[in-house]
Amino acid sequence: MRVFVTGATGFIGTAVVKELIANGHEVLGMARSEEGARSLKAEGVQAHRGSLDDLDSLRSGADSADAVIHLAFIHDFSRFQENCAIDKRAIEALGCVLAGSNRPLIVTGGTAGIAASGHVSTEDHAIPPDSHLPRVSEQTALALKGVSAAVMRLPQVHDPVKQGLVSYAIQVAREKGVSAYVGEGLNRWPAVHVGDAARVYRLALEKHHAGLRHHAVAEEGVRLRDIAEAIGTGLKIPVRSITPAGGTVPFRVAESVRRLRRSPLRAPSLGNDWVGSQLARVCSPTWSE
Repeated sequence: MRVFVTGATGFIGTAVVKELIANGHEVLGMARSEEGARSLKAEGVQAHRGSLDDLDSLRSGADSADAVIHLAFIHDFSRFQENCAIDKRAIEALGCVLAGSNRPLIVTGGTAGIAASGHVSTEDHAIPPDSHLPRVSEQTALALKGVSAAVMRLPQVHDPVKQGLVSYAIQVAREKGVSAYVGEGLNRWPAVHVGDAARVYRLALEKHHAGLRHHAVAEEGVRLRDIAEAIGTGLKIPVRSITPAGGTVPFRVAESVRRLRRSPLRAPSLGNDWVGSQLARVCSPTWSE
């Protein structure tokens, strides 16, 4: 199968491209820069120059493929809402080309904010209609008429070098000299190794069914206290519980992350743990990566 992959040179995209090639697929990888194009060619991948805000490049890439995996996202969190709008237009552009063809489109979403606090989130849960999260990749793709679309929901994606939002928690802990969690630290983050995420993308493509939501999750719920303790052990710094209000605590995790990412975002809490919800709302991913 010839697969057009956006975000092909990114953290997750690189793993997905390698997984597809290793299993006999041909990849057309989108690259924003000449450097990115060279890196794809070095892996034996045909490079397609383009970007998310170049809708013609997206259409032409999709037009020449048997399937599309959409991983690209602009990770400038100071312009998060604007970048979410760009992502929405990109998905719509891809859908215009694929409509009526039965060619698969797999877009990337996240696992945050799906189920109510204290409840298990499953692939049967749709995004709540009153969700205030600005990224609407899932809703956009599944609403496309005549498009065989599915969604990959990503948790914290990691390898030995990168650990999703935990990377920011490590950075803050190193800066403050203490690894903190809120209250009892019971809020849980799901996670997956980037190699496993790549395999899920491939399998979702090969066994594609329109309308499905896939949770690319291995560790279903790692407690933030356990994460904080692991960070403390690794950095050889103390581990401390802080109050949910956080306003009188010198260790201001969300403020530190917001400053590190230079993000002015304001969004509703995603859980009952202040640190987890603040980090998630400021740096929400996935994403994908």
